[in-house]
Amino acid sequence: PDAPGLPFAPLHQIDHRIAPASPRPPQTRALYNPLARRLYDAKRETLSMSEDFELDTDDLTRRMEGAMGSLKTEFASLRTGRASGSMLEPIMVDAYGAMTPINQVGTVNVPEPRMVTVNVWDKSLVGKVEKAIRESGLGINPQLNGTIIMLPMPELNEERRRELTKVAAQYAESARVAIRNVRRDGMDQIKKAKNDGMSEDDQRLWEDEVQEMTDSYVKKVDAALETKQAEIMQV
Repeated sequence: PDAPGLPFAPLHQIDHRIAPASPRPPQTRALYNPLARRLYDAKRETLSMSEDFELDTDDLTRRMEGAMGSLKTEFASLRTGRASGSMLEPIMVDAYGAMTPINQVGTVNVPEPRMVTVNVWDKSLVGKVEKAIRESGLGINPQLNGTIIMLPMPELNEERRRELTKVAAQYAESARVAIRNVRRDGMDQIKKAKNDGMSEDDQRLWEDEVQEMTDSYVKKVDAALETKQAEIMQV
C-alpha cells in the first residue's frame, strides 16, 4: 500500500518528473579521459616549472671567475725580464709521490729586481725542484746554493718580447672561449625553460643578464691582456 500523504505518480510519468543531469563542460569531460588527464597534469606541471625557473647566476659567475683566475696564472708564468714570485706559481714539483705546487715545498722570495729565490725546506727535494724549474719552459737557468735555488732574470731582446705578447694574446683568447662556453651553457638552460613554457619576456630578461655578465668578463680579459703586453714590452 502507498504511504499516506505521499503523492503517487504512475511509473510512466516518472521520467519527465526527474530533471535530466546537466551535461559536463567539454573541458571537464576531457579530464575523465585518462590520457587527457595525464596531458592536462603534465601541462600544469610544465607551467609551474617555467614559473619557478631561476638561473644559477652564481654558478656562471664562479666559472667565469675561474677562467680569469687561470688567465692570471698563465700571465704570471710569462717572463718579462723583471723578477716576480708569481711566475713560479704554475710549476708543480714531484714531491713525496704527488705533484705539488712549488710554493708548498719551499719559500719563494724576490731579493733583487732581477732575482727570484726558492728556499727548499726539504734538502732531498732540491734536485726535483730544480728539475721542475728547468722543464717549466720559463727559460731560466737555476743556480744552486745549498737548499736555496737562485733564478737570475736575463734581459729580453725586443724580438723575444714581441713573441711573448703573442703568447699572452693566445692565453687571453683561451680565456674568452672559456667565458663564452659558460655563456652558452646559461643560454641553453634558458632555452630549455622557454620550451617548458617560460614567457618571452622572462626569456629576454635572463638572456640579457647572461650577456651582460659575459661582456663584463670579456672586458676584464681585454684589460688584463693590455696590461700584460705593456709590461712585457717595458724595458
